[in-house]
Amino acid sequence: MSQAIKHYKKHTLVFFITILSLTFSVVSAQNDTLSKKWHYLGEVYMMFPNMKGETGVRELPTVAVDATVGDILGHLKMGGMFYLEATNDDWSISSDFLYMDLEQDAVPTTLITSGKVSMQQTAWELAGLKRVQPWLDLGLGGRLVNLQAGIDLQTVINDRSASIDQTWVDPIIIARTQGVFTEKIYWQFRGDFGGFGLGSDFTWQAQANIGYRFSNLFQTSIGYRYIGIDYDNGEGSDRFVYDVDTFGAVLRLGFNF
Repeated sequence: MSQAIKHYKKHTLVFFITILSLTFSVVSAQNDTLSKKWHYLGEVYMMFPNMKGETGVRELPTVAVDATVGDILGHLKMGGMFYLEATNDDWSISSDFLYMDLEQDAVPTTLITSGKVSMQQTAWELAGLKRVQPWLDLGLGGRLVNLQAGIDLQTVINDRSASIDQTWVDPIIIARTQGVFTEKIYWQFRGDFGGFGLGSDFTWQAQANIGYRFSNLFQTSIGYRYIGIDYDNGEGSDRFVYDVDTFGAVLRLGFNF
């Protein structure tokens, strides 16, 4: 990648984050003036993920990733997921944090006889949404992604290993719709897409949840989440490829305050 392209991505990213920050500041100032009451939701949640795709580190061969829930949870060293949202019924500001530290056996090929792939994945999303219809919110956000990947391979030629640490920010466009079936039972669907070559080449996400409110304070939900990331950056010793879909059931426990 040329220096001009690197500078372009860096400056575009700074511009996007600045605009996003200014948007949040304007929203906050407007709603302070209107004295609208803010409501807050905090959720701890657990995802039961499957992963499918491929990853490549430096000059090593690209390795297929194909892991089920059992494979991932069996090798999961640590994980943490937390969601926080502030809303006043016209505007919403949300923060979503996800961390997973896992390891998986490499999928054998004609060249690769065995091996392991390890990944520490951290993602933090900050987003702002506007209620444009009673049933529809639209907004913008940024998703910071850090991936520390290591590959140890036994090939028909020799044993090889490499590791890399990559961080980037993906701008995203968001749509969300939600409603209630009864006073206690609610539903929500949320989708986003972005990257646009500024961070990843392309990323997208879809979430569907159905929940139950035990009281004004406590709620729980179960749903399904699909995250796709297509990231390809660098060449030779700087090469990193991460073209992986992560998908599976999600269980959430929420607190309203």
